[in-house]
Amino acid sequence: MPTDPRDLRDDAPLLDGWLRFYEAGGHPFTVPGHKQQHDLVGDVVAGDAPMYGAVDTVGLAHGRLAEAERRAAALWGGDVAHLSTGGSTHGNQALALAVGRPGARVVIGRTAHRSLHTGLVLAGLDPVWLPTDVDRSTGMPRPTTPDDVRAALTEAPDAVAVFVTDPSYVGTYGDIAGIVAVARKLAPQAPVIVDAAWAAHFGFHPDLPPHAIAQGADAIVTSAHKALPAWSQAAIVVARTERISAERLEIGIHATMSTSPAGAIFASADAARALLAQDGEELIGRTLDALAGARHRLAEVEGLVVVSGEGVDPLKLTLVLAGTGADGTRVEADLIAAGMPLEMANRDTCIAMVTLADDAAALDALVNALVESIERHRGEPRPVAGIAAYGITPVMGMTPREAFFADRVAVPVREAVGRVGAELIAPYPPGIPVLAPGEVVTEQVVGALEQARASGSRIAYAADPTGATITVVA
Repeated sequence: MPTDPRDLRDDAPLLDGWLRFYEAGGHPFTVPGHKQQHDLVGDVVAGDAPMYGAVDTVGLAHGRLAEAERRAAALWGGDVAHLSTGGSTHGNQALALAVGRPGARVVIGRTAHRSLHTGLVLAGLDPVWLPTDVDRSTGMPRPTTPDDVRAALTEAPDAVAVFVTDPSYVGTYGDIAGIVAVARKLAPQAPVIVDAAWAAHFGFHPDLPPHAIAQGADAIVTSAHKALPAWSQAAIVVARTERISAERLEIGIHATMSTSPAGAIFASADAARALLAQDGEELIGRTLDALAGARHRLAEVEGLVVVSGEGVDPLKLTLVLAGTGADGTRVEADLIAAGMPLEMANRDTCIAMVTLADDAAALDALVNALVESIERHRGEPRPVAGIAAYGITPVMGMTPREAFFADRVAVPVREAVGRVGAELIAPYPPGIPVLAPGEVVTEQVVGALEQARASGSRIAYAADPTGATITVVA
């Protein structure tokens, strides 16, 4: 196991470039404007070396980015890879631009992240929605199945792509190999693209499921900053090029990314990839062992459901609190006060993000704080409400692109029922829309918004942050 990040530099060309820049010292005459001085705005800019003119030359003379992407493609078994400073959002939208033309149909899960919904607008693609089955005992979504995809492709054999989100935000995952087999039979032209934002660790320990490329998928998008130790916004796109044009993908990547990418983010993704290749199995194994003990202790808390077992990411710690009567937002407040903020919390659900950076001591402290808080706030058990966005059955009134660019007007929520929505509204996290452009505002949509507010979720991206109105097509 490396004792110093510099031990990774021989396998991480972008990390090597970042280290060389700081080892050389000097005063750069490039952007960013802080010029590596910390006396102006403080250490908030520490480590902020640009890609062009620091990690590599402005002309990329050393080829470090290309080499880092070649190594990423090799690790995941793809033909091409792209590092991103725009998170999985960037990769999702670039792939949407790569696979089709305006008016083409794509099969896509309704629980897709908002970035894919906006990708439909950017590319002008028309969705054929995959259903979402919710486990009523936990409020959690079950994964997309091969039968779901079979039904969708029977309706749309001309689909230019199948987009699947796997694993889900709460850690449930499905049969990607089975989905690929169905797609190859019914729509052999259509690549299977997996938003695996939460699964950069999949495939790198025997107790984890294989990653999607290993199961036959044509592309994956994964966030190095979620499950791996990379800077925020670091992500990786890996693709096979039999059904996805490498040229179209590259065009899509550059059309939706900054022309001034942060070299430090690139370097951290490269370093995380090298760490995963060299020591991933050992580090993940250490965390899995520690997490097993944490799950056991939490399972002993009366009324608390620890989501686990077959089809659940072993590194995801998702808790359902309804049976304890405790309010997850109050538990979250206690954890924040203890210096251990959670990834997500609403009334019924708490999610702790666990990665290979966590050890037994950290997880023991987390469990102690969770148990103490749940007992403090314990009350009468209640039915599980779950996460509002998972239960939406969309009714399309027009295409996402048509609705996005249509004339629009804000109307009171109840008056919006029956109208075509022109905006994207998503309780956050997980960023799954309750309403997306082109979808009819139904009683189900209004009820889900009301439930999300009542459960303590932040209603993100809405034009009216008070929730009193919804923007609809005029």
